[in-house]
Amino acid sequence: MIKYSVVIPCYNEEKNIPLILKRFNQVINRNDIEVVLINNGSKDNSRITLSEVIPKYSFAKTYEVKVNQGYGYGILYGLQKARGEYLGWTHADMQTDPNDVMSAIEEIEKNRCPQNIYIKGKRKNRPVFDQVFTTGMSIYETILLRTKLVDINAQPNLFHRSFYDSLTDAPKDFSLDLYFLYMAQKKKQKIHRFEVSFPERLHGHSSWNTGISSKWKFIKRTLSFSMKLRKENLK
Repeated sequence: MIKYSVVIPCYNEEKNIPLILKRFNQVINRNDIEVVLINNGSKDNSRITLSEVIPKYSFAKTYEVKVNQGYGYGILYGLQKARGEYLGWTHADMQTDPNDVMSAIEEIEKNRCPQNIYIKGKRKNRPVFDQVFTTGMSIYETILLRTKLVDINAQPNLFHRSFYDSLTDAPKDFSLDLYFLYMAQKKKQKIHRFEVSFPERLHGHSSWNTGISSKWKFIKRTLSFSMKLRKENLK
């Protein structure tokens, strides 16, 4: 029986996929965990790589989104396929150590597996510019939505299925992290944050963080969604 499902959206991560599965294999020490890798409309050889490496790992499954419809869409698709009592996601780029997922699971186990807990990483040792950017967004979102929202895009995320089932109209882009953390606060989930390292990528390139221009586009999309959240929830 699967208790924990971790979704990993993969967009052009052909070189990182074998590495992250190898690392999960090193840290998974129980048989009730599944890792669900979503080929999120990749244009490289991710599909071939997944077909070659997935059979080597009994804990791993893969599904394909033929056309990329956004970071959030890939995660939501994976959550629909997941079988666990507890669900979550992390990244495929090896900037988030799979052992952080195990730390999140340990926290749930220590709390006797409550249904009202939301586990989320909190990044450390990041470049100064990225820290300033994240801090600015955190302050803005906290003030706008009247809810403490810090390091919104940190990984991993892990929560009970009942929380996921209570959500509707989740965004399909990078606003998904904001939406889940905000709704966890709104629905009185017990938020537990723990420090995680966030090193540089080993292979490939970020699909969105490519410079000032990409950050500005990210800000505009996030602000638009934030205003929607405020309108719908602060009446």
